[in-house]
Amino acid sequence: MNKRMIALAGTVLLLAGCGQDTDPAAGASPVGRTYLSTSVTEDGKPKQLAPKTRVRLQFTDDGRLVADAGCNSMQTKVSTKDGKLTLNGELASTAMGCPGPQQGQDQWLAGIISAKPTWKLDGNKLDLTAGSTTISLTDRKIAEPDLAVDGTKWALSTVINGEAASHQAGSERAWITLNGERVTGSTGCNDFQGTVARSTGKLTFGELATTRRACAGDAATLESQLLQGLRGEVTYQVTGAELQLRSATGGLDFTAVR
Repeated sequence: MNKRMIALAGTVLLLAGCGQDTDPAAGASPVGRTYLSTSVTEDGKPKQLAPKTRVRLQFTDDGRLVADAGCNSMQTKVSTKDGKLTLNGELASTAMGCPGPQQGQDQWLAGIISAKPTWKLDGNKLDLTAGSTTISLTDRKIAEPDLAVDGTKWALSTVINGEAASHQAGSERAWITLNGERVTGSTGCNDFQGTVARSTGKLTFGELATTRRACAGDAATLESQLLQGLRGEVTYQVTGAELQLRSATGGLDFTAVR
């Protein structure tokens, strides 16, 4: 299902201000850092998020807040002045259908960050509070250090085609593992192996040899997309437990299998 950037109606605050203002009294700023939730409380009681999800808040150096709760990503310009998060534009979001337990979690998070919540930073720990809800977070580099690109089994999560992204049910059955100059993996239908060369921030895949099992329907489509993404030179980046591969026309996102 394609993702496209859309406005989240009903959760947007159009407020004036400078995107990178920080709280001078606090002497610290979340700008330039990414945080992952460790707990959520509502009315003084723990709130359980959907399984295998957590809140991610990224405060970019150019004054944007990029947030997600395990499915869609949303972003806008934001001010952190006076210890409050104030949105300075439309809160835009990708529009990918979320699995059942995650339904509504995006809107819940959008409501929190649109409610001009207060923030408190203590070293690597950030608390975000709106009304009776507090999201406690830890710096991503502490909560989820970058994994090694080599030796990790990376399961496919998202296929990027131009400006559109899609997640196909069962895509996690497709995976790759990099070890030095070798790449092995599965398309979810066939196994494959081949060579890969490296330079700073780049991988160059050689021709991949695959098994010859016949694939049909969605499995065939997924196989074609994966093999296309593992062709020639791509840039790569590991952030925590995620691996991104990008080419001029698209890319692939993977999540580490633990």
